[in-house]
Amino acid sequence: MFPSALDDIKVLDLSRGIAGPLCARLLGDFGADVIKVEPREGECGRRMPPFFGTEPDPEKSLFFLLANLNKRGVTLDLETPQGAALLRALARKVDVVVESFPPGYLASQGLDLASLERENPGLIMTSITPFGQTGPKSHYNGNEIVAYATSGIMHISGTADREPLKHGGFPAQYEAGMNGMLATLMALLVRDETGEGQAVDVSVQEVAASTLVINQPYYSWSGGVQNRRRSEGSLFGQVTPCKDGFFVCQEGGGASWDELADFFGREELKEERFADPAQRALNGEALDEILLAATCERSMAEMFETACGKYRMLFGIVQTPADLARCRQLEARKFYEEVDHPVIGRIRVPFRLFNMTAGGAQCRRPSPLLGQHNDEVYGGVLGLLEKERAELRGRGVI
Repeated sequence: MFPSALDDIKVLDLSRGIAGPLCARLLGDFGADVIKVEPREGECGRRMPPFFGTEPDPEKSLFFLLANLNKRGVTLDLETPQGAALLRALARKVDVVVESFPPGYLASQGLDLASLERENPGLIMTSITPFGQTGPKSHYNGNEIVAYATSGIMHISGTADREPLKHGGFPAQYEAGMNGMLATLMALLVRDETGEGQAVDVSVQEVAASTLVINQPYYSWSGGVQNRRRSEGSLFGQVTPCKDGFFVCQEGGGASWDELADFFGREELKEERFADPAQRALNGEALDEILLAATCERSMAEMFETACGKYRMLFGIVQTPADLARCRQLEARKFYEEVDHPVIGRIRVPFRLFNMTAGGAQCRRPSPLLGQHNDEVYGGVLGLLEKERAELRGRGVI
């Protein structure tokens, strides 16, 4: 068994929601000892649906489960003098603090990097917030739809005849969490060379905007503005219905346009009005009619195998949750991991983002119950006696 890549790193996770907790979880996946610090009522992620079962339950949020694997969990009221003192004691023993509070909040409690690094000069503090730590909007709140709106992605999402659309789910939060993990690793490498810690400042808006790899350079170069796709005559290259679902097919790969026409079984597609890309755009509605008629009785699986195997086309099918659960590709790469949670039970979750020959991700523990490791951390790590822990519980500090 190879050692984990980060098994000598200790992390204090003060963050909430998705992005910060995911950043800390990914560090834990690769061996870091992560202690999650929550308020006594639990962080907001515990209240995020969907819940396992029918009733909301702070121990059954599937978002919380996914974002907080491989962590120990404690409760702590940071706004009490005793709570702040305990946090400072924990911060002396770790390499990284991950947080997502509004800029300035930790400083108001005497818990910012400038305060904590006096007793731990090599400390790294990774902050993940909607707009970063600086700039005129740094103190603004934000969520997923705000990130997509302010990043510019919504401007090109959807069709030209409708309002802009947000992508489904929370991809900006996940991207920010992964960027936070990457930036933290870079800071750890710098510390290995210099012995000094530093602040890592991640803006969710910037992370989302960075995915516009063509949109912004195009505007900067020529002033050109990428718009949303046409509402009519736009099926080729876009999501198209078939017998049992949806698919997308594009030019490129190893197939010529004539081979695409053979795949669809429509000789008329070889006519100049479709074969020439410029004319195809002008004859989009006629092209749509042909594509719909050619695929309405064909299944996703049959088309995918034929397109990729025989014609070497750029072709994808829109997989449902059921399709993903039995996807042979994901199964072969050990993408899923089965977690045994003390309240939810055994559940399979997306886990492995990439594979490594040695030191890769391991699922070592489920997400913690609220305050599950109070005695283990406050007693075992900080050395507080049971009498002292009982007193702190009585005062509402832990």
